[in-house]
Amino acid sequence: MLPTYRTLTPSSVRRSLRVREKFLILLLFATLAFVCFGGLFYLPDNFVNSDKVIEVYKKIQSAGPEIEEIFIPAPPISRQHHQHGIDGNENDDQLDGDKHIQNDRNRFYAKIQGDDWAAAEGGHLEKPQSKPQANDLPLMSSSMSEKRAAESPVGGVGVADAPDLQFTSIPSGEDSDPVARERRNKIREMTTFAWENYKLYAWGKNELRPLSKRAHTGSIFGSYDLGATIVDGLDTLYIMGLKQEYQEAREWIARKFSFKNMSAELSVFETNIRFVGGLLTLYAFTGDPMYKEKAQEVADKLLPAFQTPTGIPNALINLRTGYSKNYGWASGGSSILSEFGTLHLEFAYLSDVTGNPVYRERVLNIRQLLKDIPKPNGLYPNYLNPKTGKWGQQHISLGALGDSFYEYLLKAWIQSGQSDETARQMYDEAMEAIVSKIIQTSSGGLIYASDMKFDRLEHKMDHLACFSGGLFALGAATKQDQNSEKYMDIGKGITNTCHESYIRTATHLGPEAFRFNEGAEAKALRAQEKYYILRPETFESYFILWRLTHDQKYRDWGWDAVQAIEKYCRSPGGFSGIKNVYLEDPQKDDVQQSFFIAEVLKYLYLLYSDDSLLPLDEWVFNTEAHPLPVKGNPLYRQALSQTNNP
Repeated sequence: MLPTYRTLTPSSVRRSLRVREKFLILLLFATLAFVCFGGLFYLPDNFVNSDKVIEVYKKIQSAGPEIEEIFIPAPPISRQHHQHGIDGNENDDQLDGDKHIQNDRNRFYAKIQGDDWAAAEGGHLEKPQSKPQANDLPLMSSSMSEKRAAESPVGGVGVADAPDLQFTSIPSGEDSDPVARERRNKIREMTTFAWENYKLYAWGKNELRPLSKRAHTGSIFGSYDLGATIVDGLDTLYIMGLKQEYQEAREWIARKFSFKNMSAELSVFETNIRFVGGLLTLYAFTGDPMYKEKAQEVADKLLPAFQTPTGIPNALINLRTGYSKNYGWASGGSSILSEFGTLHLEFAYLSDVTGNPVYRERVLNIRQLLKDIPKPNGLYPNYLNPKTGKWGQQHISLGALGDSFYEYLLKAWIQSGQSDETARQMYDEAMEAIVSKIIQTSSGGLIYASDMKFDRLEHKMDHLACFSGGLFALGAATKQDQNSEKYMDIGKGITNTCHESYIRTATHLGPEAFRFNEGAEAKALRAQEKYYILRPETFESYFILWRLTHDQKYRDWGWDAVQAIEKYCRSPGGFSGIKNVYLEDPQKDDVQQSFFIAEVLKYLYLLYSDDSLLPLDEWVFNTEAHPLPVKGNPLYRQALSQTNNP
């Protein structure tokens, strides 16, 4: 409401406006008229030349600060100044106000000038329309979503309602066994269900809370809109032939995904395996240079973490400042073996596809240091100080803190077309020491990978270590020597033990860790060991052992777990982990992890696919289940400047 002033007379009260206010009102109406009529001539050109829109804004700006404030309001009182109260500095308030106005001007210009403002300034890409849910239908019935998944194409077949995309780089992998086809269709239905709920309740966020039906902001990537589920799960959508879902995700990555101008503090390891790995897989699949550029952008943000006296990277990196550090709990400021040792596949491949050798140089430096450093009893402790190059606490494990380091030694050799002999040599020597010191057999005949602390065995095996069944089997199958048969038996034995840890629970889902003492046999004893957070490692070993042996039991074991996931983890809003696998009615943890789509559903889908889909001699899976091509694979897409690299 405009202010009024009263002039009192004996007979009446008269209201009037001052001359200055009349002028301001006239100027306001004139400006609005100019904007309305000018827009008819200028705004359509914005689609071709945004400078004309900026011209209009500058004319408005020149009319005076009163008019400009219509478009850019005055700054709010900051929380800091509110706390200072009357003691706040007036000059500081003025400076903050000027900064606010300038920032808003910059944002206004950026919005006019292009689509990149969305990623840089937190703009929103419209959420894709979600498909109707079938939450009220029986979980194991032939629901409409299941029927849609069964009819959805894989490989090179198109769909009527999908964008014009060519999924021709990988075969469909349809198995000749009708039971396997039915089960695979079920996995695809579960994927579309998980994806649709993420899209409905947490699109662009990192993960979903399926019970709360909102974003999970307490994940390792925090509340930043990095779209972890989108980037992590995209190759799964591609492999399953879910074209419409794939196109929606690709568009989000192209327009929204960026690490520029972000002050987040992220894990180097997790960022590499999920983002760099996922983007590189899509580049191999499609040849789309956007994926390669995005992967390089992310990797470049991680490079400052390698600036230590030894070249061993720190665990955490601030994306804006480049400042890196290690976790405070990690053995006197040490880096973690499974983290700095799980960069080789992605960084080596990134060098090959970009022609930039810096990424490969960083990981080769890590390997050389690890090769040269003395190792206690031939074993690799889980902690290494990046300043001194000396081992930290003497803790050895195939589970948490150690696991994927050993995986990457073998897979780097496979990725190189078996030319990287140093990697294979280091793997063979490490496995020989582990078999001698770590691998144990329980009183009930179960083979397991124990932890070791200061030369003492802790008869506990992490669910994370269940990947090692597939690792031992893959190592035995790819190189025949005096240990091949023994290592294949160990791989089968560990996989069987992990299966036993599943079927000995009320839910038929495996605990986070299980023990072999105090009367326990593949059973969790502590509360924090009894949860299942949708982990994939057991299914990874089922898949690899199936491909190497074609023993039907691995498919049957996988199906038993699928039914358990459906029964105990599925909710109307997605899939959730559970807090106690030994209870008939366990409480859900309300988190659909990004690796559920990226790993669990992918490995289960491949378990019921033909061997022609991502054969193990042409593809190597990173520790987040992102398949990267082996040298010699036509989809390797190596840059010409790197053709002579080993």
